[in-house]
Amino acid sequence: MTGVAGGTRSRDRSRYDKAHAQATRLDFSDVAQFLSESLGGKLTAFIAGVDAKTVHRWTSGDGQRPRDAHEQRLRAAFQIFQLLQAMESPHTVRAWFMGMNPQLDDASPAEALADDRHRDAMAAARAFVQGG
Repeated sequence: MTGVAGGTRSRDRSRYDKAHAQATRLDFSDVAQFLSESLGGKLTAFIAGVDAKTVHRWTSGDGQRPRDAHEQRLRAAFQIFQLLQAMESPHTVRAWFMGMNPQLDDASPAEALADDRHRDAMAAARAFVQGG
């Protein structure tokens, strides 16, 4: 049994590491673009704590830099999206971001990220990946 559990943990760790590497290496404008296309501009703006026009400026690559808090929120959202997308369809992942989540006291993961509860949102994503 230990080999099976160890193998599962190893695969999970690999998915987490890959999602982290993607979120870290990708240029911020590409992160914003991906999330805007995958989640929609309004939901991306909500997570970041800005208006949709600001997200559009970030995706256009006009050189406007986000505040650190905005970038942290979107990089966390991107990392979580990548983790979930390895197991689920983009439609399911978008629904997961918007829906009430029991791991987050029925707040949505988007709300948790907007409130800078990145670790809580990641824990909820991991629980979802593991079948919870």
